[in-house]
Amino acid sequence: MQEKGSPPVSSSGLNQNTAATLSYVLGFITGLIFLFLEKDNKFIRYHAMQSIVISLAFLLINTILSFIPIIGWILAPLFAPVALIIWILCMVKAYQGHWYEFPVAGKFAREQVEKMPS
Repeated sequence: MQEKGSPPVSSSGLNQNTAATLSYVLGFITGLIFLFLEKDNKFIRYHAMQSIVISLAFLLINTILSFIPIIGWILAPLFAPVALIIWILCMVKAYQGHWYEFPVAGKFAREQVEKMPS
């Protein structure tokens, strides 16, 4: 039974903020795990979907940059710290219980979660 004032739990029995945070830990891998495991909690599903979208976007950008001679080779290492900061920001916001929408990815994630059956 859930105590008054405590955050809702997930299907896995985890606190929703913890589950949402864990959906970012291994990028799209944990995002997919939590997206498929969680059937009811839209907060967790939203963060799982956003994790998938952001991590795949990072992977795509990094791959494209690695194939562009000189400019891409210079920008790719500079992109890594930016990706790290975004990753940490998303985890912190999820743990704090915020529906943080990263530009473009967050809107897309919210639209996809709204379309999913509960």
